[in-house]
Amino acid sequence: MAKSNGSAKRNKKIVFSDNNRVKLVRGGREYFDLLLQLIHSAKEFIHLQTYIFSHDETGSLVADALKKAAERNVAVYLLVDGYASQALSKSFIADLKSAGVNFRFFEPLFRSRNFYFGRRMHHKVFVADARHSLVGGINIADRYNDFEGHPAWLDFALYCEGELVKDICVLCWKTWYSFPVKMGITPCEQNPTNFEFANEEKSMAGMRRNDWVRRKNEISSAYIDMIRNSRSHIRIVCSYFLPGIIIRRLLRRAAQRGVRITVITAGPSDIMLAKHAERWLYDWLLRNNIDIYEYQPTILHAKMAVCDERRITVGSYNINNISAYASVELNLDVINEKLAKEIEYMLDKTIEEHCVKITPQEHTRKKNLFTQFIRWSSYQIIRIVFYSLTFYYKQRR
Repeated sequence: MAKSNGSAKRNKKIVFSDNNRVKLVRGGREYFDLLLQLIHSAKEFIHLQTYIFSHDETGSLVADALKKAAERNVAVYLLVDGYASQALSKSFIADLKSAGVNFRFFEPLFRSRNFYFGRRMHHKVFVADARHSLVGGINIADRYNDFEGHPAWLDFALYCEGELVKDICVLCWKTWYSFPVKMGITPCEQNPTNFEFANEEKSMAGMRRNDWVRRKNEISSAYIDMIRNSRSHIRIVCSYFLPGIIIRRLLRRAAQRGVRITVITAGPSDIMLAKHAERWLYDWLLRNNIDIYEYQPTILHAKMAVCDERRITVGSYNINNISAYASVELNLDVINEKLAKEIEYMLDKTIEEHCVKITPQEHTRKKNLFTQFIRWSSYQIIRIVFYSLTFYYKQRR
């Protein structure tokens, strides 16, 4: 694990703190069991911010836990995206509020004064008492949970306990209050929290944000830095893998200098338009000696990368222009050799047991004029959707 002098060091304006305990959490029962445990043990306040919150079995389970926390005088704040969670009923929301849960939707569509159409809060983050956090790609809905005969979509989060949680907590408060000019001291900054971990438990970790309106492009920059400085290998897991020109150029250069690049993406997909568009790029990836694997058992929804058995990023950010320029995203970057090796081993087992490799021969065999037209058309439609559904008159300064 990389060493640092002092409790934090800066790397391109991003603070990495070194007094954190971090572990990877798989979506499904493992994630929701931990989430409920953290809600039940919270003593002061809870922030849960998510893209999708559904009124189904999983959503009801989490909502009931939040209500019980509010009843024992824990301050509970639930922020959900105004587009993706718009199906929540008025009665469901009223029930939360009557139990003492502070609830609101993230900025609705057609907002003035900085007019936009289509901006999404795509991040998924949980914080309890400025001590515990979960950051990943997992929404609150049945399809992200395990049920008999219906395994969860493949997804991951990072659990973090330590100094970094204060920064995540401050972000949650700012997001809840829509980033006021004068925020003041947040509750998570009022009382210092001490953490004592054994040296072998510690990880260097940093919070990365993408929010184009607020001129945050940290996750995109982190991927650029990771690919540019890779030496041996990169494993990328991405549900909607549509890299832009800059990332493609860096991937090509990395492959040319001998870096082995592996991309694990969805086989079955919840958005076939995106899957067709992805497959339009397979020719380019294969020409540049990039290995492609499609995950088969269920839908892959994860967003993660690990590089050179050392560096990890996990969160809500997909490698495409919508995440880069149109959505509010959050990732955690971690430098920890032990954890990176564990994740690489897990991904190798996933490839071996649950993925199909896309070879040039197999890809060529399945191509014809019609399928290529569908893929090309899907790729163009995705580009048009990006430019037409997310529009800003100006960035905030």
